[in-house]
Amino acid sequence: MTPDKEQSSNESAEVTPLPIRNEMHYDRQGFERVDWTHGAAHMKDNHGITPEVANQALGDPDRVVIDPDYNSRSGQSVRIIGFSVTADDIITVIVVVDDGTEFGANGWVSNSKDRSIYSRGNYNGEEGDDDGHED
Repeated sequence: MTPDKEQSSNESAEVTPLPIRNEMHYDRQGFERVDWTHGAAHMKDNHGITPEVANQALGDPDRVVIDPDYNSRSGQSVRIIGFSVTADDIITVIVVVDDGTEFGANGWVSNSKDRSIYSRGNYNGEEGDDDGHED
């Protein structure tokens, strides 16, 4: 192979790098990690939930993702209901995606409605008790 053909062959074989993403990831099935910069203190102070506990719920393979959150006024928040091993409980986590970054907004021990959704493994837009938490 001539050097010219070798170079063009190598050029066509180059792999285009994937776009750089932040360390958070949302694949429409759930969030792996979120930025708790703005929500951690509120969540801990008001609900006793740490980012570690919330992240466990986010990572639960059996989590239920409700997008948008059924209590969202803006339609911008996503509700994730999952199990935390540390808390040994079902946790509801609210995440808001803003300018490509997933922010943890809040989290609490799930109420009866969210527990029922989690135990069924899905949400079909049913009516029920308002949990008192809005975005």
